Amino acid sequence: MSPEQLVRPEILRLAAYHVADARGMVKLDAMENPYRLPAQMASELGALLAEVPINRYPDPQAGALRAALRRVFAIPDGLALMLGNGSDELIQILALALARPGAVLLSVEPSFVMYRLIAEFTGMRYVGVPLTPDFALDEAALLEAIAANQPALIFLAYPNNPTGNAFDAAVMDRVIRAAPGLVVVDEAYHAFADGLSFLEAVLHYDNLLVMRTLSKLGLAGLRLGYLVGRPEWIDEFDKLRLPYNVNVLTQRAATYVLEHLHVLEAQAGRIVAERGHLAAALGALPGVRVYDSRANFLLVRLPAASEVFEGLKRRGVLVKNLAGTHPLLSDCLRVTVGTPEDNARLLAALEAELELHA
Repeated sequence: MSPEQLVRPEILRLAAYHVADARGMVKLDAMENPYRLPAQMASELGALLAEVPINRYPDPQAGALRAALRRVFAIPDGLALMLGNGSDELIQILALALARPGAVLLSVEPSFVMYRLIAEFTGMRYVGVPLTPDFALDEAALLEAIAANQPALIFLAYPNNPTGNAFDAAVMDRVIRAAPGLVVVDEAYHAFADGLSFLEAVLHYDNLLVMRTLSKLGLAGLRLGYLVGRPEWIDEFDKLRLPYNVNVLTQRAATYVLEHLHVLEAQAGRIVAERGHLAAALGALPGVRVYDSRANFLLVRLPAASEVFEGLKRRGVLVKNLAGTHPLLSDCLRVTVGTPEDNARLLAALEAELELHA
């Protein structure tokens, strides 16, 4: 038997998720925090991890880590918490739980590509509702799509990836109220969003969940996400969580770092400040439009984006080329906010490329 005879047709049609080779590059393509832990913290963490019994399975409930997350992020009493191997696993668990025959997963476009991919993985029907040309929620189109498709699951990224903007909270409120199923507000970039959050709102809706990750805050290599919701929902989703999904090193390292959250918050503050400097500098370049961002990246539109992207790679700077991924993103690149030195290299390389394509 061949793969074509056994693998589901919708999987055969997919391409594997591509991660660019960033070796030797100024890496500004994946929305990572560019700052490492201070030397003393790194040393203390190394000593702690050396004592971790890696010959034993981790705590399946990650009790210490869950308690730390509740404390430092002020997760309201009465709400339950589930951990995942990054947000991707949590998205997949939600889709698997709700993938009844004919069930619909709905999101807006352009947004996080994994919503669509995981819908296809799990056999849900995906419905994407285009944003307006300025990347706002098209409320009328969204409510019409909800009424027509009766989605079991809706994802709204807040702020949105790859556009960087935060949607109108009043419109999101009306979407949550109109939804017949669950709505997940994905707050992957909450650390850079000036306090914008629906976390407290989970207490006031029967159908709302909030999902976050520690990846953007500075722990991308640990792969840790968490989902907050009413206990009756989390209890059901927890049945699909594989045993020991958060490994023992991640549990210990994340618990330690959360005890020093002020360090990561200070780094996030530096990123937000540098975001403003970088946006101003990019916007001063000829032909470049920079969109407002509440995340740790900037969306820019510029002439010959694909050619400029290749030229930046040749100059040792890696960003994300979005041209061709969605009609609203024609001639767009997504640029992670790096250190001042990283950003200076980006600006110099981009200025040189724009001169070539003038």
